Amino acid sequence: MTSNERFHESPNHFMVLDAIARGMKNIGSISKVTKLPKEEVELVVNDLVNQKLVIKNIKRGFFGNKKIEFNVAETGERILNKKKQELYEKSERLQQLYQTGDKEQIQNFMDTNRIWIPMMLFSGIMNMLFFASMMSFMGMAMNPTESAMTEGQVDQAGATGEDGSSTDSGDMGTSEMDSGSDFGGFDGGGFGDF
Repeated sequence: MTSNERFHESPNHFMVLDAIARGMKNIGSISKVTKLPKEEVELVVNDLVNQKLVIKNIKRGFFGNKKIEFNVAETGERILNKKKQELYEKSERLQQLYQTGDKEQIQNFMDTNRIWIPMMLFSGIMNMLFFASMMSFMGMAMNPTESAMTEGQVDQAGATGEDGSSTDSGDMGTSEMDSGSDFGGFDGGGFGDF
């Protein structure tokens, strides 16, 4: 398999390319936002540089240290946008299938497209709450990559936990959750009378 073929079949390549397009300029920040190991990010970035989809810039730091930054080349931007459009159409199709409630067609879709779900979640093409809801509806477990992409996102929104159960802590409006001085109902009593 050539490097170019591997790129078009690799969601990790597109996630790294998207992270660089969003302004992540070094291996550490790319690894942090994509939740991919640094070693894998390094391999992917080197592959993208070799394909001339990413430009590697070496800058001198304040004390003469080398600072390596990455930017997306014009070709990389075009390929990324084309893939995002393709994935957006797939996401729309999945939402249509979910609305019909046809579990068999959803299962077929997931069997053929599941490898791209982390990229869809990372790029914001697919809503994380929708994905968690759909997985719960199907009775399917998230794989580790999908779980990493949704970690904290779904739970903070009060949708579903890993097991599909509700994690909503009540029907509190934003006015009740503000950071005012009422300390959420805690009166701090019992410490002042000695």
